[in-house]
Amino acid sequence: MPESPQQRPPEGPNNQRGPTEAPGFNWRLAILLGAAFVILGVAFFNNGSSKPKSLSYSEFRTKWDKGLVVVDDSKKPLQVVTAEGTADAKITGWFKPTPSVEEGTGNPELIALSFGRRTPQEQEVNELLKEIIPKRIHSETLPEGVLGDSEIISLKDFRKFMAFGYVKPLDPSQPLTLYTTPYDSLLVGTVVVPQTVSVVPAEDEKAPGLTEFTVDTSMYLLDGELRNLLKTEDASYFRNTDMLGKAIITFLPVLLIVLLLFFLFRQQMKAAGRGAMSFGKSKAKMLTRDHNKVTFKDVAGIQEAKEELWEIVDFLRDPRKFQKLGGSIPKGVLMVGAPGTGKTLLARAIAGEADVPFFSISGSDFVEMFVGVGASRVRDMFEQGKKHAPCLIFIDEIDAVGRHRGHGMGGGHDEREQTLNQLLVEMDGFDTQEGIIIIAATNRPDVLDPALLRPGRFDRQVTVSLPDVKGREEILGVHVKKIKLAPGTDLSVIARGTPGFSGAELANLINEAALLAARKGLKAVTLPELEEARDKVRWGRERRSMALSEKEKTTTAYHEAGHALLLTILEHVDPLHKVTIIPRGPYLGAAFHLPKEDKYHFHKRQGTEQLIVTMGGRVAEEIIFGDVTSGASGDINQATSLARKMVCEWGMSDELGMVEYGDPQGEVFLARDISRQRNYSESTAQKIDAEIKRVIDRAYADAKRLLLEQRDKLELIAQALLEYETLDASHINDLLEHGEMRNPPSSPTPPSLPDDVPAASKQKASGDEQEDDDGPMPGEVVGAPA
Repeated sequence: MPESPQQRPPEGPNNQRGPTEAPGFNWRLAILLGAAFVILGVAFFNNGSSKPKSLSYSEFRTKWDKGLVVVDDSKKPLQVVTAEGTADAKITGWFKPTPSVEEGTGNPELIALSFGRRTPQEQEVNELLKEIIPKRIHSETLPEGVLGDSEIISLKDFRKFMAFGYVKPLDPSQPLTLYTTPYDSLLVGTVVVPQTVSVVPAEDEKAPGLTEFTVDTSMYLLDGELRNLLKTEDASYFRNTDMLGKAIITFLPVLLIVLLLFFLFRQQMKAAGRGAMSFGKSKAKMLTRDHNKVTFKDVAGIQEAKEELWEIVDFLRDPRKFQKLGGSIPKGVLMVGAPGTGKTLLARAIAGEADVPFFSISGSDFVEMFVGVGASRVRDMFEQGKKHAPCLIFIDEIDAVGRHRGHGMGGGHDEREQTLNQLLVEMDGFDTQEGIIIIAATNRPDVLDPALLRPGRFDRQVTVSLPDVKGREEILGVHVKKIKLAPGTDLSVIARGTPGFSGAELANLINEAALLAARKGLKAVTLPELEEARDKVRWGRERRSMALSEKEKTTTAYHEAGHALLLTILEHVDPLHKVTIIPRGPYLGAAFHLPKEDKYHFHKRQGTEQLIVTMGGRVAEEIIFGDVTSGASGDINQATSLARKMVCEWGMSDELGMVEYGDPQGEVFLARDISRQRNYSESTAQKIDAEIKRVIDRAYADAKRLLLEQRDKLELIAQALLEYETLDASHINDLLEHGEMRNPPSSPTPPSLPDDVPAASKQKASGDEQEDDDGPMPGEVVGAPA
């Protein structure tokens, strides 16, 4: 039924109609991240070709002496930059490449350099001559004729000769000699300046260009040698006072990182609560019939639960029908049931049938890392519900927020408890919200707070139980509409063979059958595929690729033959379904038995004979081989568990009587049950252990007696298993009645399936179904895949 204009809620940021679309790609975040990484890379890892070459002062002095430093180009000036308030300085400029020349032989020339004693010139000369030890002559006055034909040169020219290596300190005609007097010094020696011819680059070669350089130095050097070296006309001096630019360059990477973190945190805030200031907004989604096609027609097998919930839908459609007699609709409905029974499906069906706003939320959506956010979301959810009343609010997995208060390891959870308190107040407090019906679902009602379950809050508890045989047939009928089923396929056969299956398991069964039919290339799903899918879902997939030795295979055959024979001859046990020695799931072999109909009571005779069947495999090994294996570990586990329940819970022991020893073996709530103590004495515990052992020993003796009486039939079944690997109940009955099979199965052939096809997940049966687990053979672990 379409919504009326009066009932249709307004659209807005908190009332979005239909499912919320998934957010797209965040281009703004991608652009910001890219820009941040580019700037950080330029700031920290820029080693490009435009970066000036860093020189030491000695390297700079050498190039200066060679005349390679550019000093006459206004576009490429030589500058000395000093920093404000520090002694650091930097020389920046450009230098020419070393010229490519062809050298010829030059003539020796005499040179002389005159300088004063104890002057900066003397210090420079000593620095230049530190690697050359000249001949030293000291006298009061310079000797006559010492200059001879020598050419007087300047200190700058001498530095140039030294830089190019033209000075010949060991020339035999005129070795390098330093004459010193108390006031003056004279350096006399020989230089050989070669005749050079410049090499012109070829037309296809590029002439080398200028190279930018920087030299880190200090003010102390500037005050001395550097000022004498760099004249005012050669270099310009200025002081760097751009503190703002330096600060920006220094703190820009840090600022980018802070902005990036802020943006990411802001995005997280938006994702958590649709905005930085919207943590307390409810995450409930409003559904309409346009987006939800599930109705009560799609729900089967739980008729009583449908009737109780249909009453709520009927009240919302016509409230006067109930109000004229003084009745009022429950404020809350709690759906309780095992996983997969259809609680969430029922909620979706209510949403599809009810012509009122329907809000859906999970219990975990209330709990956040900040205390108080969950309570705020509860208030906001009820405020939205009040605006759209009458309405339905569905809380899935309410045990996430409604657990016992005060329980927990080391105390309660403050955020969850505050959220629960607010939910209790909103459902039944001074300011009760009228016209809002809460529907909640859980599979752990034992952990819920008692205040949440009292009348006035959750007035009605709807138990969604496992379907019976009629319900299973209806559920199968719903799910087979999605596949192509062969005409004449009887779904009641599958319904009778799936006791304890939930609705989700039945849906999985239909899907597995469709997959099996597709692998075989069939045009429709038939009954054999449905039965194979049932066995696959219940017990696992056949593992024909697992290689067993003949000895292990024989041992497994006699083990399973013992189970199968006892299942056939005993009266009060579930009838045999099939027996196989093909590994399936975690079992190396198994005898499967299924009840003829749903059972709701467990009789003492049934328990006693079930123990005899469980012991049959171990007894058969002992009779035939005179030895036992670890293959009965699973049988021993099942027998011990069943015997303990018969003695301690069901009062089926004459020795101990109708007394319950210990608490029921239900699901444990650790926060509540961690300190649970035993409620019987040590002497009673000894009696319990003795009684359990007596019950199991008696079953073992009865199984041994029965198998010894019919050893020939035991060997007949084992030999048939070794030949055919899998036998149905009809084949076993033929062997016991006629000594042979009138309609034997076909010889086993491994299926032609690819090796990488994944196996279906194994699900254990519950309730009165009991899998006859033979466990692994020696060397294997019980319950683990072989």
